[in-house]
Amino acid sequence: MDSPRHPLDPLTAREIQQAADVLQRHVPGSDIIFRVITLWEPPKAEMVVFLDMEHGGKETPKSPARVAKVQAHVNKTFSEFKVDLGQQAVVSHETLHGRHSHIDGEYMRKAELACMADARVKEQVASLDLPEGATVVVESWTYGPDGMNDITKRMTMCWFYMRVSDDPDANYYAYPLDLCVEMSEKLEVVNIFQLPSGENDRVETRDKPNEFDRRKIHEGSEYYPTLNTQQRTTTKPYHVSQPEGPSFAIDGNKISWEKWTLRVGFNYREGMTLHDIRFDGRSLFYRLSLAEMFVPYGDPRTPYPRKAAFDLGNDGAGLCANNLQLGCDCLGHIKYFDGWLASHAGTPLKLPNVVCCHEIDDGILWKHTNPRTGHAAMTRSRVLVLQTIITASNYEYIFLFYLGQDASIHYEVRATGILSTAPINLSTPTVPFGTVVAPGVMAPFHQHLFCLRIDPAIDGHTNSLVVEESHPLPLHPKEKNPHGVGYTTTQTYTPHETGLDLDHRVNRVFKMVNEHVRHPVTGTPVGFKLVPCYSQPLLAHPSSWHAKRSEFGAHAVWVTRYNHEEEDEEMFPAGRFTMQSEGGEGIASWIEHRRRRRRRRTEDGEGDDDEVEGGVVRDADIVVWHSFGSTHNPRAEDWPVMPVEKMVVGLKPVNFFERNPALDVAMATQERNLSVLVGGGGGAECCEEVVPGGIGAVRIF
Repeated sequence: MDSPRHPLDPLTAREIQQAADVLQRHVPGSDIIFRVITLWEPPKAEMVVFLDMEHGGKETPKSPARVAKVQAHVNKTFSEFKVDLGQQAVVSHETLHGRHSHIDGEYMRKAELACMADARVKEQVASLDLPEGATVVVESWTYGPDGMNDITKRMTMCWFYMRVSDDPDANYYAYPLDLCVEMSEKLEVVNIFQLPSGENDRVETRDKPNEFDRRKIHEGSEYYPTLNTQQRTTTKPYHVSQPEGPSFAIDGNKISWEKWTLRVGFNYREGMTLHDIRFDGRSLFYRLSLAEMFVPYGDPRTPYPRKAAFDLGNDGAGLCANNLQLGCDCLGHIKYFDGWLASHAGTPLKLPNVVCCHEIDDGILWKHTNPRTGHAAMTRSRVLVLQTIITASNYEYIFLFYLGQDASIHYEVRATGILSTAPINLSTPTVPFGTVVAPGVMAPFHQHLFCLRIDPAIDGHTNSLVVEESHPLPLHPKEKNPHGVGYTTTQTYTPHETGLDLDHRVNRVFKMVNEHVRHPVTGTPVGFKLVPCYSQPLLAHPSSWHAKRSEFGAHAVWVTRYNHEEEDEEMFPAGRFTMQSEGGEGIASWIEHRRRRRRRRTEDGEGDDDEVEGGVVRDADIVVWHSFGSTHNPRAEDWPVMPVEKMVVGLKPVNFFERNPALDVAMATQERNLSVLVGGGGGAECCEEVVPGGIGAVRIF
């Protein structure tokens, strides 16, 4: 018998099967294709009461109902159900007219096979006159709307590549072909395009494509070890040793480490999620997750604008999660967490090792040497790492949460994998919207835009967002700033939901604070600040389909009021359903909708604008969203597989603790750390004394 599950724990295999069985009984005799069976997280209002009682320890809290969210095609109608697992009953049903589910891998494989089986496509491929022994590879992509088709029907784009080696791991992105096929929902060929091969070329639909230019065959584009024989041998083994075991403790999905406690979740769309995050018993965040990512390509030539991938909303980070390998993806003493999804039949599917938990050394945490006495105090930083990796077609993304002993949290994204490529004429060495990385291979410019969803609970769930800026004081030769070196800060509370931009010129900082809890020394509200990842916002024109569909990319920081009435509707900043979306359903639209409603209520005499509750975010239950990413203009060094591109976001306490929260971390010593001196001879011990006597003190060797 299963042990009781915490309300925030993901569904077990047994619960997934139960949810499928309940739906099958609910619609007997129906043809059901299951797409999603996942935990419907309990309403936040219920969970706050539950968690307060759980951490208070005075009473045994009543657990909220375990409810599964089920998306399925029932008799070819896409619908969403909520299944109460305790009652063994369907408690809600919504028909999702005109919506599309996330990518169905089986369907996409069928699209590729149907494409290659089409007689016209076969003729086109034959006309390319490919080298003997070459293998054609078709890669299917979801359709990015460009106003040219009915998007209520599922469309697929099939892009053509070639492998010149019979090794299945050969890099087919090294040989993009001048061919692309548009497929209908019924897996029928709609259009066959000959792709543009020059800067000013346009897409064509000729009966016969140009023959493949065999001068494009080249060396140096393989990366797989069996094909890339140039392997360095200079790197010696590196072992992580923790002779007493790791410092963390695991209880189901709950992690305790140093002064941290939190719960790890996992679902098909966001992948890894963090819940109920506390430090030394104090509440910091209710929920943290990567809520969306968008990869728009900047090649303006048709049909490349259709390359616009929502790798969470369309693909699903959970669905694309890697099985992390011991000694490869994670080093040291590792705890793995598994994920569970559902098959088309509703049976549980195990995804092993989708999240890894381990510790790393992160250099010096803090240090000071007293120049008067020569005494040094120093401690090294130990960080808890929670990592997951996804493969979304050609790209890999590594997502990491780092928890520090100083109560900081850092979220890091690393992008790697292989560039998505397009054919280019050998006579076109450069184009303004891409980089030629190999003969006949162009990697288009593109952006990777991520949105981190931050649900703060800074000493409680009533918080505010403060924008702090640093400004120079005016020069007053005879008054306050005679030397012109002074500066001060301004603190502006954000009153209503809005999008905000970064500004390094004034060191703009965004602080989530609790105005009801004051720091005993500074007198200011306790808080955490967002340390943003400085990056460029969406480059596509505001009128473009890219911009309409990814509203979160317009600003770096957003603040919204938590929507308790429609919690599901505002979990994802580009909307619940991104597959072939038209836009107008994301974070900017939510804000504008409430702004109009507030204006109407004000005009109807229901109160002044600031007195009307809709959209007010000061001293409220708020959500902060941070949009960040990479404007990726490919380099030659990104080919044939790119080194990781790192993007880091920080969350750091600001006047939350009375002093350095890592003051009690044990001092670093050689006896404890057992470092090895290379080359023999002497060597200073850790924190060895120096000669006292003032600033000129020197170390003894």
